[in-house]
Amino acid sequence: MAPKLGGIATNFRVTMGIMRKKVDLDEFDRRLIEEARRDNLQPARILADKVGLSVSAVLRRMRRLRETRVIVADHAVIDPALTGSALTMHVLVKMKQAGASTMDAFARAIGQHREVTAAWDVTGDDDFVLKVQVGSMQQYDRFTRRALSEEQGVYAFKTLITIRTIVEDDASRRPLLPLD
Repeated sequence: MAPKLGGIATNFRVTMGIMRKKVDLDEFDRRLIEEARRDNLQPARILADKVGLSVSAVLRRMRRLRETRVIVADHAVIDPALTGSALTMHVLVKMKQAGASTMDAFARAIGQHREVTAAWDVTGDDDFVLKVQVGSMQQYDRFTRRALSEEQGVYAFKTLITIRTIVEDDASRRPLLPLD
């Protein structure tokens, strides 16, 4: 097992030592963020009615939230069962050796595999947790042979196969830090 040194894998990119300035959010910003989390396709006039601002104020604030990267992206949520990737695995990965370059190289490489829909650099007995979605066990076998081999620096991995989803990963459930 490799200890944690260096970068943190986020959204399939390795982020190393980036200190970002906290963006000041008022109650209107927070309400707009909550509404965008629920439905980011709501027109500005609907948002304006919901949060008690003018349409131009909503547009200005939403543009600022995107420019400051508070709102990073707009995503469509796809039902994997309807698109041919109905099997979801959580894979616990242990690396062969310690070191920032090994960990960062694996983080960059794993992000290139379309089967990996989320990945985390973690503490504890394992080094990474991967969320992998495939259409069959044969596809999963091919993925593991490509992505989780000794040549990739992997010492061992353990696969947890999802039987059913209890709580879906939903950005709208993530709490915002309270106002100071």
